[in-house]
Amino acid sequence: MSINDEIFYGLLLSLAGFLFSMVLTPFYTHFAYKYKFWKKQKKTTVDGKDLPVMSKLHAHKFKHVFPTMAGLIGVISVTLVTWTFNLDRGQTWLPLVGFLGGALVGVIDDVINIFGSGRGAAGLRGPVKFFLISAVGLLLGWFFAAKLGWTTILVPFLGNFEISIVGMILIFAFAVVATSNAVNITDGLDGLSGGLAMMAYGAYGVIALLQDQMLLFGFCLTVIGWLLSYIWFNVPPARFMMGDTGSFALGAGLGVVAMMTNSFLLLPVICLPAVIETISSLVQLISKKFFHKKIFISAPLHHHLEAKGWGEAKIVMRFWIIAGVCAILGVFIAATGGAI
Repeated sequence: MSINDEIFYGLLLSLAGFLFSMVLTPFYTHFAYKYKFWKKQKKTTVDGKDLPVMSKLHAHKFKHVFPTMAGLIGVISVTLVTWTFNLDRGQTWLPLVGFLGGALVGVIDDVINIFGSGRGAAGLRGPVKFFLISAVGLLLGWFFAAKLGWTTILVPFLGNFEISIVGMILIFAFAVVATSNAVNITDGLDGLSGGLAMMAYGAYGVIALLQDQMLLFGFCLTVIGWLLSYIWFNVPPARFMMGDTGSFALGAGLGVVAMMTNSFLLLPVICLPAVIETISSLVQLISKKFFHKKIFISAPLHHHLEAKGWGEAKIVMRFWIIAGVCAILGVFIAATGGAI
């Protein structure tokens, strides 16, 4: 096929991901209400402290039942489309397995959140969740370095540097863990994480296209197809929440795609809004633990802005705009810095 044919095929995959998701959504909604996939409101921090600001800001969302774990729609859609039309050992097997591995960790957490009981938000304990997603990253990193033979990392404008297999495995695992947690942290306002992830996958899809990794390009567009469907139902007021199932799948898959395009060091640029969100949560946690004071009214940053009086839609739209600019900047650096 010519490059135009391959681009067209990628767009068809995106359309397929969108249509599959739109068709699956009523089925998910039926089962979510039948089996009560209700999201429990988070009322405590990771260190067990109360969250009065968060509880007040989002009390209106929990007056009625609010389904979670809608990420299952995307997991099924992306898997079906990729497995049927775009599966390849060299380009799409690894990101798909990363996507599914992250989803599995998220499903466990969401199931405990939905059906568990106890004070605050039920779910996997932080260390357990970290261990599970790290295991996914290490396993995939081993396959990436030892089986696919990737042992170089690109530093933009300086070139490729050879590293050991162990070093590559650790970098790969870090990419998966970092992106999984970053996407998960942004999943706090209607449509926020979906829009940010769509911009990031779009940027890496363009990078893959310019590297002639057409099947990887198709995978990114398939994920974007699902996210378009998700955002359709998730703009304020949201119909449901993707839950950890969706956020961990998106994050793990994005980390793998970044490694597959040899653009790991572009993650902080392309995903800058998510990076800032993560840093704000980390700074808040450290400040409270060691200095017994808060830097932000509520963390991560989008909740601080919400507490300052910014409307939810205003925060989401402005974060999307920033993410779009960062995506363009990341593609530009990739094109001029040696990744393409």
